[in-house]
Amino acid sequence: MDVLRGRLLVATPAIESGPFRRSVVYLLDHDGDGALGVIVNRPTDADVDAVLPEWAGLVAAPDCLFEGGPVQTDSALGVALVRDDVPAADGAPGAVTWRPLSGRVGLVDLDGPVPAVGELAGLRVFAGYAGWAPGQLEDEIAEGSWLVVDAVDADVVSPQPETLWHEVMRRQSGDLRYWATFPSDPATN
Repeated sequence: MDVLRGRLLVATPAIESGPFRRSVVYLLDHDGDGALGVIVNRPTDADVDAVLPEWAGLVAAPDCLFEGGPVQTDSALGVALVRDDVPAADGAPGAVTWRPLSGRVGLVDLDGPVPAVGELAGLRVFAGYAGWAPGQLEDEIAEGSWLVVDAVDADVVSPQPETLWHEVMRRQSGDLRYWATFPSDPATN
């Protein structure tokens, strides 16, 4: 299987409960050692200001902490959409310290210097992450738990994360587009 970094995992109805139900996961890394991503459509009631006050003014709306996944929920990851003209970290004092992932999306070092307003096009702070052991994600994809689709840079900072699952499915071509009409609770259909 090709490396899936920078793509989306969209939960299928096969995942009926738990943290991944109707989730959209942006894959931060995927290789022979496993996979790591963050759930981009799970805002929490917690304010970023309560956890990382110096970064609070830079987060995209809704300006809350997001549930990145069930692993290490006591840690924070910063994922940003950078402007076109922001280079990767070069060690310059005050420069945005970020690691490019795909397109304009990258990981921001939340322990590094806080960039000036306007240096980032958007930022999300995630509590925890989603992780898979070697071969585990591939098995879950093969069993039909996940659809793998292309990401759009703006998915990471969607202003309406609660509708992202439907939006991602609607923009797909062919039969995948019909998944957007799948009811949240098939019993009420």
